[in-house]
Amino acid sequence: MAAATAQSRKTAQVRRLLIQAVIVIAIMVIIWSTYTTAQTNLNALGITGGYAFLERATGWSYSFSLLPRSVDDTYLRTLTIGFINTLFLGSLCIVLSTVLGFVIGSIRDTSNLALQTIASAYVQLFRNLPLILQLVFWYAVFIHLPGPRQAHTLGDIAFFSNRGLMLPALNLSGEIALILLLGSILLGVIVLLVRISVARALVIWASGTAIAIAVCLLIFVPQGESIVSVPALKGLRFLGGMQMTIELVAMIVAIVLYSSAYIAEVVRGGLAEVPKGLIEAGQALGLSGRTIWSRIKLPMALRSIVPPLGNQWIFVMKATTIGVAIGFSDLFMIVSTSLTQTGQTLELIAILMGCFLLINFALAQLVDLINRRMQLKAH
Repeated sequence: MAAATAQSRKTAQVRRLLIQAVIVIAIMVIIWSTYTTAQTNLNALGITGGYAFLERATGWSYSFSLLPRSVDDTYLRTLTIGFINTLFLGSLCIVLSTVLGFVIGSIRDTSNLALQTIASAYVQLFRNLPLILQLVFWYAVFIHLPGPRQAHTLGDIAFFSNRGLMLPALNLSGEIALILLLGSILLGVIVLLVRISVARALVIWASGTAIAIAVCLLIFVPQGESIVSVPALKGLRFLGGMQMTIELVAMIVAIVLYSSAYIAEVVRGGLAEVPKGLIEAGQALGLSGRTIWSRIKLPMALRSIVPPLGNQWIFVMKATTIGVAIGFSDLFMIVSTSLTQTGQTLELIAILMGCFLLINFALAQLVDLINRRMQLKAH
């Protein structure tokens, strides 16, 4: 009987392996057949495959870049700039959406009926309007702002016109600022990997980032020049500071308003799952409503908020592709233009897919790391 059972298990295992092998072979055959068919069609059209085109100059420019650019840039540099633009826009929108979403979600959880109504109206309005519609609306509003000479100003240090948003910035080159940003993100990930409290991790991250910025300012800012560059109107344009183009501002506003409405619902749902007994215990101890929220409700709710919050972060990063509708130079727009100019369809689509797979996989791993750090440990 035992021998028959063992033989049956062995037969089932062999059958599973054979099925898996057949599936793998079938997938490989389909991929190879697709590749050879595409190569045949491209050769018939006189298009040479491969990535040699990356070394050619593009001959065209675009609206926004964190790094210096020119029409003589190669496709490789142009695609790299598009990738950096996508990372910059997505990261900024993730931070702003998360902060605003937590504020709106927390307001929806309050007992104040007026605040609840306002927060609910916000969620229903921005969540139920298509994102592309919101983007086009804000872009149409911003391009009809006054010109630079009549720009809206805040204390004569920030200006908003139909040319974009001008803000004060550290007097560092784009390359140095980008290195600082990437270093700060890397430091944050390293700190998360270390088994220390969240508060201590935040202190280490903030201190390390501040020290790195101070060192770069001492090394790269020439003597006699100001540490902070403030924009100033010179003729018909602003010089100095940091310029955020109208396309970038419209993208940030549309994505943040849209995604924060979803994040607010995630936060509200997480706060609603906190056991009422814990809240009543805090009230019995005489804790204030603010203390109960910060020391009891939020820490408990975060354990159910983080997983769906990670899905929203990935959505925000993918939502950056709608910038092609208004000409924002993210990776998707750069790839689309390059595809039209070169005809290297397979190569450029592969680059686009690989970049987004890399970004979203890294985000998923980061969320998983945060989630593991927040789980209660059994002793």
